[in-house]
Amino acid sequence: MRIVLLGPPGAGKGTQAAILTDYYKVLHLATGDLLREEVAKASELGLKAKGYMEKGELAPDELVIDMVINKLNSPEAEKGFILDGFPRNVAQAEAFGKRLAEKSINLDNVIYLETSEDIIVKRLTGRRICRACGAVYHVVNIPPKVKGVCDKCGGELYQRKDDTIETIKNRLKVYNQQTAALIDYYKKEDKLFMVSGDVDTRELFTKLQEYFKKQNII
Repeated sequence: MRIVLLGPPGAGKGTQAAILTDYYKVLHLATGDLLREEVAKASELGLKAKGYMEKGELAPDELVIDMVINKLNSPEAEKGFILDGFPRNVAQAEAFGKRLAEKSINLDNVIYLETSEDIIVKRLTGRRICRACGAVYHVVNIPPKVKGVCDKCGGELYQRKDDTIETIKNRLKVYNQQTAALIDYYKKEDKLFMVSGDVDTRELFTKLQEYFKKQNII
């Protein structure tokens, strides 16, 4: 299984990727987590990324792709992988595709979670994150057993500053501007599968399972 999960902020990519990777025993790879991991390890790539981050700059695409390819070559990815929210634009998709081809790695599919703005706003404004371990909750959909306290480690739960209605709508505007061409790109590659991200987590998981079986991905 070699899958890319795409969708706007709040589409449920991270939640669905976690469920899928646990069920199919493949690698869940989110570039933000990977960057932090490499920086923490003080690897050669991590030290390069740290230099950009300390200046308040984004790590360049080439560096991020190097990290992703290295991870995909590791034993953790032998059974497959699910990339969470990457690539983000056509330039990244083209560069990433060339690097995959060099390694004789083919993407099975790109899954795009189509999600309405109302649903996204409800999800993100209700999102809470553990300061200690990063676990994600939702005040309605996935509430902790004790309000404000992480079930896993007992850490404090907080709301991200960018999970406000005004900020969310701006993020969606930027995301849509950047990704419209990306959707067309993967359509032309005949790799895109679009599915509603408005449905609940279990229903979406079932739909994806059915699709994977039809495509003989599993």
